[in-house]
Amino acid sequence: MSLATLPRGELRAMLHAGEQVIECHRVLAKAGLNVVGEVLRGRGTFVEFDHYPEDDVYDSDTHSQYYYHAHRGPVAEHGHFHTFLRAAGMPAGATPVAYDGSEPRPLGDAAISHLAAISMDAYGRPIGLFAVNRWVTGETWYPAGDVIRMLHRFRIDHAYPSWAVNIWIGAMLRLFRPQVESLLRHRDAVVAAWSEARPGADVFEDRELEITGHLSISVEKQIAGVKRALEREAAVVIGLNARR
Repeated sequence: MSLATLPRGELRAMLHAGEQVIECHRVLAKAGLNVVGEVLRGRGTFVEFDHYPEDDVYDSDTHSQYYYHAHRGPVAEHGHFHTFLRAAGMPAGATPVAYDGSEPRPLGDAAISHLAAISMDAYGRPIGLFAVNRWVTGETWYPAGDVIRMLHRFRIDHAYPSWAVNIWIGAMLRLFRPQVESLLRHRDAVVAAWSEARPGADVFEDRELEITGHLSISVEKQIAGVKRALEREAAVVIGLNARR
């Protein structure tokens, strides 16, 4: 994936999101805090599989939702954030994938789509993004194209459990939007290939398929790449103007 191919408007939006991410890190660090610590603060012993906060974080205006937890992750991972959008916040025309299996799933007003997961290290720093199979999050399952249309709608516009964390989560999805889009398209390709290789099996409930794709990330490298792409585009424009 080349950032240089992205439209200037998208690059500028990514740069602004990157600045928000850095600012959230800065203000938390000044108080000796970090993103993960804010979500776990005051909630006792950290227990695998439990949601933090217990009832998730939800914005009733945007219908965005997230929680933090940990389970059987890579050694370098402390835990991860799962991000979602509920039915009332979805774009018009978003339609769940047809399903003829026996497992129940939320539909109609209760429908929910997983957007992406953000891996965190023990120091509260983001280290990766990943996508998962349906059974992992109990989602409804929309095709990648519909989920990609949902990404810009994710926003937690309140201060629980932490204003800085809520801003950070939305900014991370915008800063790394190209990577998230790639993970979602790859997710659908993996599910299709897995289903083809196992005729008659319910791929969405197959416990052997959990994580469909993972990418390591660096906030600093992503911001630097966006800046280089913007500088190259500006240089091209200047060159074109000089030849006129």
